[in-house]
Amino acid sequence: MARAGHTGAPPTITPRRAPARPTRIPDDPLLLPLQFLKGVGPRKAADLAKAGLVTVEDLLYRFPFRYEDRSRMQPIAGLRPGMRVAVLGEIKSAALTTTWRKHMRIFNAVVGDGGGAIRCTWFNQPFLADVIVPHQQVVIFGEVKLDSTGLHFQGPEFELLGDDPEMAYAGRVLPFYERTGTVTPNMQRKLVRQALDGLPADIPDLLPSVLRESRGLVGRRQALEEAHFPPADVDLAALNAYRTPAQQRLIFEEFFLFQVGHAVRRHTTAAELKPVVPRVDDRIRASAAGILPFRLTPGQKVALREIVEDMQRPQPMHRLLQGDVGAGKTIVALLAAVVAMENGLQVAFMAPTEILAGQHYQNIARLLASSRFRVDLLTGSTPALEKHAIHASLERGSTHLVVGTHALVQEKLAFHQLGLVVIDEQHRFGVAQRAALRAKGLRPDVLLMTATPIPRTLALTDYSELDVSKIPDLPPNRQPIRTIVKPESRRDEVYAHIRAQLDAGRQAYIIYPLVEESEKLDLKSATEMADHLQAEIFPAYKVALLHGRMKQDAKERVMHAFASGQLQILVSTTVVEVGVDVPNATVMVVEHAERFGLSQLHQLRGRVGRGQWESSCILLYQAPWSDEARERLKAMADTSDGFVIAQRDLELRGPGDFFGTRQSGAPMLRTGDLVRDAELMEAAHREARRLVDHGQLTPALTHFVTSRWPAQFGFSEIG
Repeated sequence: MARAGHTGAPPTITPRRAPARPTRIPDDPLLLPLQFLKGVGPRKAADLAKAGLVTVEDLLYRFPFRYEDRSRMQPIAGLRPGMRVAVLGEIKSAALTTTWRKHMRIFNAVVGDGGGAIRCTWFNQPFLADVIVPHQQVVIFGEVKLDSTGLHFQGPEFELLGDDPEMAYAGRVLPFYERTGTVTPNMQRKLVRQALDGLPADIPDLLPSVLRESRGLVGRRQALEEAHFPPADVDLAALNAYRTPAQQRLIFEEFFLFQVGHAVRRHTTAAELKPVVPRVDDRIRASAAGILPFRLTPGQKVALREIVEDMQRPQPMHRLLQGDVGAGKTIVALLAAVVAMENGLQVAFMAPTEILAGQHYQNIARLLASSRFRVDLLTGSTPALEKHAIHASLERGSTHLVVGTHALVQEKLAFHQLGLVVIDEQHRFGVAQRAALRAKGLRPDVLLMTATPIPRTLALTDYSELDVSKIPDLPPNRQPIRTIVKPESRRDEVYAHIRAQLDAGRQAYIIYPLVEESEKLDLKSATEMADHLQAEIFPAYKVALLHGRMKQDAKERVMHAFASGQLQILVSTTVVEVGVDVPNATVMVVEHAERFGLSQLHQLRGRVGRGQWESSCILLYQAPWSDEARERLKAMADTSDGFVIAQRDLELRGPGDFFGTRQSGAPMLRTGDLVRDAELMEAAHREARRLVDHGQLTPALTHFVTSRWPAQFGFSEIG
């Protein structure tokens, strides 16, 4: 079906390469390649493969994105503005017109059902003139709109019914599929019907019978049939919400298989043993207490206890430490590092940027200054001679803790005895980079840290093999940050607020999305605006520019000057998003805030409010802005709780875009949705852990995990 603006479909399938043509038909009928189905030639097979549909199983586990009850089609005469409906009718007329606006072409069609007629409009889709022609039967689906010309559909979805009168007039619920290349929704429906008819009554089922019975799940064969061609008495609302027993069974099955693979890997890792198991005694406790600059919060104490208990186990630790911006994760990680170093082990602390690595190094070196431990900094900008000396010191064991960037995963770097790996803002590193650093030691403990709060559902996917610790509270004396959303037209008020803060001795950030002017996007340039702010708006104060294209030494000079109070305003791109800590900064202004994601805005807001003064974050937006942008900025103004914001961000953007990168480990899901089906993921997680921990894997499940699991879910290793 041609689509326009549809958002309620199951997750789009990520394309994967079609396997070579098999020499024999597989024993499992669901693994039969689609090219063996009648009517699937090379071109259709190729189009289907591009959408990830290679086997019968792929086809049947691709849910329809919508279901219609043909007995409940809305008559055109009864349409009202705002209704989101499907109508069945005949194309009465169709025409393509060109408007006075350059390159704007409009295709109009009039659809009638005997009792009335309605206009349908599509913008800049001239090819429809060859697709939609008079006298065809068509189903139109969309929102009814009203303008000066009357009721109409704008950019609706449609399906041409061709010469199949049964499809047009059958009083039954029909599935509607997304168009796949040359494979139309109608053709896809027929392929699904053919595939289902070819299945035997009893097909292999990977869900153990005890689990199926305990959860009251319908059989696999029945679930596949009813997910595509539901019974006549089905609840249409439940069907389109993916809440029928057939749909829920298939979604749970997919989540369960995903979680079983993670549980097996976790179980396998737990069987490994560390060469050195740290111990904690009074001497080590005193050593750790000696570096503490303040009392730990209750949340920090709990997280530290969980981490140190893990470190004292014979199996390597694999733990994720979550904490909102400013929660104090670094000091918890450093105390764990002291435990490792007091046991003769080395520690590697990896950060995603040189600015953040440098800041971690300065803080850690300061806190360990009175200890016997040597700390070094290793980044891509470290001079060759110094780099060589650090390499030698790490190999001898003279360096106890090294802070660095990607330079830590270089092949030439060797450790004497690496016992703890700490990876900060870990989602900014690829799976391969994290694994490469872990491989520098002999089964070291691994602590991943993130200030991007992760909703529970994503934690069960990206980090299902890990134990999770959370620091829910903030250090004492932190003032709440006031978040204000303003249109650009009120810029003078914002400048007045900044000036008042500067006059009081405070400092400010002003964030822009680009470094230089873009011809494609009408966005303020950080470079241009820094000059404008210095010369015309704040001439009495010092303004500096920071962005990712600057050389490292230039970045460090600017950051040092801002941190020491020599600069009052830092104009920057999002290079300051993570880790920059200047307690005297009390104002954060984000230009074109409507262009930023929620999690990124939350990270930016966390750069202020780190001192004793009341701070504010001002989000300037430029009209027109989308409904989603309005929702994002409203969420920022409503709460400062990072976990609430993360959940809202997940709902707005979807799991695939949560971190803006596939390397985070989000699985390829065919039926499940991590937002819609969060409770099913929780249940699948519990059942899979229980099954694996009790050694109750069936031979079929074991075979699936070892042979098919990585390819089906789109990755081979996580964490």
